[in-house]
Amino acid sequence: MTYATHADLGGREMPGAILPEPEGELFHAGWEPRALALTLAMGATGSWNIDASRSARETLPAYARLSYYQIWLAALEKLMAERSQVLPDEIAAGRMLHAAAPIRRVLHAADVPAALAKGSATERPATAPARFALGQQVRTRAGHVDHHTRLPGYVQGKLGTIELLHGMHVFADAHAQGLGEQPQWLYTVVFDGAELWGAEAEPGLRVSVDAWESYLTEAA
Repeated sequence: MTYATHADLGGREMPGAILPEPEGELFHAGWEPRALALTLAMGATGSWNIDASRSARETLPAYARLSYYQIWLAALEKLMAERSQVLPDEIAAGRMLHAAAPIRRVLHAADVPAALAKGSATERPATAPARFALGQQVRTRAGHVDHHTRLPGYVQGKLGTIELLHGMHVFADAHAQGLGEQPQWLYTVVFDGAELWGAEAEPGLRVSVDAWESYLTEAA
């Protein structure tokens, strides 16, 4: 089992029905777009990276009880509190009570469209050949790790086949911990549904997962 995988829902029995929503319905309350704007604005300051932001969301103890934007807001409070950019009395009061902590840069309103369009590329130049080849069978890493990981729990220790090579990309596990980019080869690995869930899997089901090289070993 991985560390605090609250967002790792593959194969789990979930309570209640799934309620489809109209395409393009982005928000359900007036405060939600503000939570999104605050998250984007603070992310643009360079105080943390996208992987640290994702890790903060997916390791929240209350993850399962929060709505989508409640998760975003709680993670933002966590990230800012860790850096003394917001203090407990300010969160309780709902307003600024102390001098602002210094930040590296500011995202101005006029620059938002260009910043969003630019995105943040994760591919890096290859510095080593890929260890695995197309069509090769591999087995995923299994066991507990003491940090947030992008390897889903339901594929751990399972046998799959390399379907695509994506080049070397920033390794999210290390990046989220502030250990640098540590680029690795990234692969798409395809798993048979029966390998993941046994006889309960739908016949013919195939599941694709993007996995970094350190998640994989040669199939025995």
